[in-house]
Amino acid sequence: MVIAIGLEGSANKVGVGIRRDGEVLANCRQTYISPPGEGFLPRETAQHHREKIIGLVREALTVSGISPDNIDVVCYTKGPGMGAPLIMVALVARIIAQIWNKPIIGVNHCIVILKWED
Repeated sequence: MVIAIGLEGSANKVGVGIRRDGEVLANCRQTYISPPGEGFLPRETAQHHREKIIGLVREALTVSGISPDNIDVVCYTKGPGMGAPLIMVALVARIIAQIWNKPIIGVNHCIVILKWED
C-alpha cells in the first residue's frame, strides 16, 4: 500500500491530503478570503498559505492517524495556478520531503482533478 501526502495551493485554497491507495484518510483545507472588492492577489494569497500550511500538515497527520514514518511519498501541485502560492506550497513540500527523507513528486493540478475519482 502506498501512502501519499499531497499539498495543494494553486489558488486561494490551500490543502493537505493523505491517501492510502484509493482511500482518503485526510483532506484538510483553508480558504483565503480577500477583503470585499479586492479579489485574491498572489502575494496576500501566498502569505495566507504560509500561515496555514504547517498547521494543515499537522492536522492531516492527526486526522489520518498516519505518522511521517509511514508516508511513502510527498506530492505537491506544480501548476497551473498562481505563481506565489504555488512556490510557497512547493517550498514546504520540498522541506518536509527532505526532513522526512521521502521522494517528492510534482503533479499537474488539472490532471489530479480529472483523476481524483478514478
